[in-house]
Amino acid sequence: MGLKSHLLGLEEDKNVALRTEFAAALNQAAAERGVEPDDVLDIIKDAIKSAYKKDFGGETEEIDVELDPDSGLAKIFKDKVDVTPPGFGRIAAQTAKQVLLQRIREVEKSAIFSEYEKKIGTIVNGMVQRVEGPNIVVDLGKTESTMPTTEKIPTENYRLNMRLKIYIVGIREGHRGQEIVVSRAHKGLVEGLFKLEVPEIGSGIVEIKGIAREAGSRSKVAVSSRQAGVDPVGSCVGQKGVRVQAVIAELGNEKIDVIAYSDDPPRFVAAALSPASVDKVRADEKTKTAYVEVPDDQLSLAIGKDGQNVRLAAKLTGWRVDIKGAEKLQEEEKPSSKVLTEEKGGDKKVKKVTPKAKKEAQTKTKKASKKKNEK
Repeated sequence: MGLKSHLLGLEEDKNVALRTEFAAALNQAAAERGVEPDDVLDIIKDAIKSAYKKDFGGETEEIDVELDPDSGLAKIFKDKVDVTPPGFGRIAAQTAKQVLLQRIREVEKSAIFSEYEKKIGTIVNGMVQRVEGPNIVVDLGKTESTMPTTEKIPTENYRLNMRLKIYIVGIREGHRGQEIVVSRAHKGLVEGLFKLEVPEIGSGIVEIKGIAREAGSRSKVAVSSRQAGVDPVGSCVGQKGVRVQAVIAELGNEKIDVIAYSDDPPRFVAAALSPASVDKVRADEKTKTAYVEVPDDQLSLAIGKDGQNVRLAAKLTGWRVDIKGAEKLQEEEKPSSKVLTEEKGGDKKVKKVTPKAKKEAQTKTKKASKKKNEK
């Protein structure tokens, strides 16, 4: 039996009492809602005070309420004088009940939000409850949460009662007060799923150094090992790929590339372009640009559909990535002409020049011709 069945019964002899077993009802109500009994007592005092001000005093009138936590006996005081009016119990009971229930809901909601505030950045289980405009309302058990359009996986269809794992992004002010925001598109969901599936990550032996994600399509995860002899990529992939496949399945078959992190930029960039093979990488520290050479048959794979592979590699490494096929690079570096240069003694030698040198030579020739014509 909850507190609703044990509301205020007030005597006309200036005493206010709860009807039956006040202490038991108080503790039960507190336990059911996950709040402290003292918090419920404060709510009841405020309810009694509100009821008195409504029917017997003014809103600005200062009064105090004394409430016995064992018996529920209450008295109203003004300037330390007992002013509990005759008949107050019958008039105040309904008002007190309404205020009491409203305040309990507020305390309950506050306790729930405090609980989920500690869970920001973690994964929880949820169930699709309904659709509200562009948003999905997800039931978390104790309360509801909101999944905005920006936090959905674009390729995922959300059905009523669909169970899924979600990432808690934070708490924000919505049109109906505070709301918990959850996500299926956040890269934190990928990290959290790997923590659940890979014991080495949970224990800290393997560390996730970075994640680049385009939700619903592809993610790249860079990992490293803190313990010699432990293969970070192998740990995440698992025997016969069982671990990474579990993550992929939870994300609706989103492709996942697990790569080895490296402090050496060329090596890290080359790994980030997986599954493509890379011939060599030259890193320009000033512009933070990585110039990548790949076999011609790997160029399309390295760039990816609509540039996705190279885009994710750049996001993961923090470097601009300029990819060219080996044949194109050879064409650019191939001598395109021969020019004769005179040396001392009248000997003539052939010097190979690149397109850049050719252009400079042509410019000099044009200037010389112009001067000759002017004469």
